[in-house]
Amino acid sequence: MSRDRTRHLYAAVLLATAVGAVVGLVAPETAKALAPLGTAFVALVKMMIGPVVFFGVVLGVGSVAGTARVGRIGGLALGYFLVMSVVALAFGLAAGNLVTPGRGLRLAGGAPPNVPAEAGEDLTAFLLGIIPATPLSAFTEGRVLQVLLVALLTGFALQAMGERGAVLLAAAGHLHALVLRVLSMIMWAAPAGALGATAAVVGATGAAALGSLAAVVACFYVTCLLFVLAVLGPLLWLVARVGLLSLLRYLGGELLLVLSTSSSETALPRLIAKLEHLGVSRAVAGVTVPTGYSFNLDGTAIYLTMATLFVATASGVSLSPGEQVSLLVFMLVASKGAAGVTGAGLATLAGGLRAHRPDLADGVGLLVGVDRFMSEARALTNFTGNAVAAILVGAWTGGFDRARAALVLSGRAPFDESVLATDPAPAPPAREVLEHG
Repeated sequence: MSRDRTRHLYAAVLLATAVGAVVGLVAPETAKALAPLGTAFVALVKMMIGPVVFFGVVLGVGSVAGTARVGRIGGLALGYFLVMSVVALAFGLAAGNLVTPGRGLRLAGGAPPNVPAEAGEDLTAFLLGIIPATPLSAFTEGRVLQVLLVALLTGFALQAMGERGAVLLAAAGHLHALVLRVLSMIMWAAPAGALGATAAVVGATGAAALGSLAAVVACFYVTCLLFVLAVLGPLLWLVARVGLLSLLRYLGGELLLVLSTSSSETALPRLIAKLEHLGVSRAVAGVTVPTGYSFNLDGTAIYLTMATLFVATASGVSLSPGEQVSLLVFMLVASKGAAGVTGAGLATLAGGLRAHRPDLADGVGLLVGVDRFMSEARALTNFTGNAVAAILVGAWTGGFDRARAALVLSGRAPFDESVLATDPAPAPPAREVLEHG
């Protein structure tokens, strides 16, 4: 039932976006008057930025200790996730700077072009400003970098507390679920926000706004495709001698499930089972895949950087290379709380802009109408990245049977769907399949 309601929400957002575009073209003055709807929705999302970032980072950092205890598997997986996150963010920055979707728009707000918002603030003052007066003031003053600092310190402290920290970490998990539930409730106001934001922008700029939105969606899809084909594909072949297209064909059913739900988490149990059948050891699949769903969000990383540059360009603001790098670092950490929940990606995007360029945060409302289209590419890229990661980590740690993978991908050892009804047994080695046909 929850999934059906989500589909109704997405349909309502798309309908509201279409209505907003029509109103903007037919009655520009009326459309401009609808701008407060988009502003109010963005304000609701920004209200949840601090809690989403705090609990997401606390849980992410606090759980690393448990993963690290697995030893070599956990260490390699976390190292790989960090590198891939940086690469994905760099891909998004490169594409956003080359294509610059949003050029020609002029959203309300934003500093004049080429004038940094923090031009009068030196590095020392900036660094000192990250330290809050009290842990709670980071939330009440809306300083996202201060929230991030408190979250990191809290997460590391929970690690150091051992078993006692596990109790508090479990409590943080419940609070995180509560925060995400509130965010999900706020997302039901997304149709009104999409209507107001789209109508206001189209009313002010005409059909150019629709072309820019289509351009950023197309650019995002192309960038995700290039990342998968140019980074994940060659890496998978060089390390594990597995063809990317063969792997995607084997996981075709799961890809369709991800596409239909716009969430890579819906296919998590099936992915683990099929990877074990492919020849990835249970230890590697059991550690790498669930951890990757929080730490290896390649599609989300590309989305955050490209969306940031789109909002900046549409606002007539040129972000300096230093600002772009600082945004990359912030979103590398903050995106760990953006997994699998509708609206969490928007909240992280708004949080990054609010921390580095507060004048651009209101521009996030323009992306609400097309977020559904972009969420599908995000989910597919995240899913593919985690499947590849499990195979790579397995190959590096000796937990991957290449001979069995060749049999499975060739169709000689088809996957048995009945194993999903029970606890799947470890996949037999390739030699047993050959002996028994």
